[in-house]
Amino acid sequence: MTLVKIGMAGLSLMAPALTTAAPSPSAGMYISQLENVLGTSLAIKAIAPSLAAARQAEQAALTEIERLSQILSSYRPESEFNRWQATDNVTTRVSADLFAVLAQFDAWFDRTAGAINAGAEAISQVWQRAATTGTLPAKADLTQAINNAQQPHWQLDPTRQTATRLSQTPLRLHTFAKSYVLERAAEAALSVADVQGVALNGGGDLVVRGNWAEPVGVANPHADAENHALLSRFAVQNGAVATSGNYRRGVQLGSDWFSHIVDPRTGQPASTIASATVVHPDAVTAGALATTFSILTPAESQALASTIPDTEFFIVTNTGQQHSSPGWESTATPATPVSTDLTTAHLMHVAPTKDKLWNPDQEVLISLELPQFPGRSHRPFVAIWVEDEKGNPVRNLALWYNKPRWLPELRDWYAQRRNPDFEAASASVTSATRSPGAYTLSWDGKDNAGQFVKQGNYTVFIEAAREHGTYQLIKQEMDFNGKPKQLSLPGNVEITTAALDYRKKSDAR
Repeated sequence: MTLVKIGMAGLSLMAPALTTAAPSPSAGMYISQLENVLGTSLAIKAIAPSLAAARQAEQAALTEIERLSQILSSYRPESEFNRWQATDNVTTRVSADLFAVLAQFDAWFDRTAGAINAGAEAISQVWQRAATTGTLPAKADLTQAINNAQQPHWQLDPTRQTATRLSQTPLRLHTFAKSYVLERAAEAALSVADVQGVALNGGGDLVVRGNWAEPVGVANPHADAENHALLSRFAVQNGAVATSGNYRRGVQLGSDWFSHIVDPRTGQPASTIASATVVHPDAVTAGALATTFSILTPAESQALASTIPDTEFFIVTNTGQQHSSPGWESTATPATPVSTDLTTAHLMHVAPTKDKLWNPDQEVLISLELPQFPGRSHRPFVAIWVEDEKGNPVRNLALWYNKPRWLPELRDWYAQRRNPDFEAASASVTSATRSPGAYTLSWDGKDNAGQFVKQGNYTVFIEAAREHGTYQLIKQEMDFNGKPKQLSLPGNVEITTAALDYRKKSDAR
């Protein structure tokens, strides 16, 4: 079991103005990090008085996720949804969960004037096929896909709980099915005795339930590294957060990038909204609106949001403009950058130097991919940092761990006696859904004291370990002399691929 307990006193990001009682002093936060759950990464935070209760909460959440995946998954051939989708004009009694999700699609199709449509999968497939040829879809193919998407796809009978498949259009329950699953998984975890609160983050979409306010930050779609500054911060209690965006998934055609989010009314990928974040008490509502707001204009999104009570949103356009609901400012806290300093041990006065300093317009992107093992989903411990030519730590970039007692397994990192408190207290991040195991971090050329280092040779370390298990260390020296360069690093068991990209900073707007 890979859970870490963090005392309540260490969580400085918790919102101070809560209307409900704080967790009991005997409770701690237990964090579990997993990969390849619902096709993405999953973080589970449980507020509980014991490891035993937290373990039960984690297991309850994962059991419910597995149960609903067997029902709703578009990727599992044996799922109830896919078996029902294969029928043709047959009235079938379906499970309560599948019926509920299909009914929600009907309701949101009407509410969004067709922007939410399970038949949009037919259009997505046209664009995916185009990506294999490198050419734009033929107009006739798109027209046919739009017509197919606009057909009625099913007929529901709530009295008999039946669903009749009416079309043979490919369907996919993406839009808000993940939010539906996360909400029920959170409820299952909270039902465990003595568990006071839970927060589930499924690849950027969150559900928070119980006596806990989860600090949340909105990722910048134009600067998509794990440690880049967040655009906005807020806290969520007994609510949900969903973010849709065009910056992590889509198709590349020549020099152009096209979003995976398509407008089923026009057949075109969403092209003006980079990121849409919605906060609402109900997870399905948050998920449906986040997708819809990625398609609509900000003015249209505001008009729709005004008809749905308790809806707050934060939208970022492709040009970097920010639009938010009238109540967002009262919800959010100042958007201060996330510190990546995991220790204060190396803070010092930096004397003036004649050495040429790091170019502020440059950065290093450190990308890595963790493997997917059948039957094993807990993420290994990972530490990423930079050292100078003398072996002195310069900048700590990431520390992902569970159970502090096993931190010595990160042998090189632990030898520096760094402080792991930062990562435990960090906020959850809402973002467009990530692929499982794929991570990118950025080094802006500053040390732990926030000062630019001089140009020259530095070594990037990526260390991964499991409890009494496999171990891997990747270290790569590079001359950061102002000249852009890229390096691919050899992978192994826990880190399959890694790369360094020393380049001009992306336009973070």
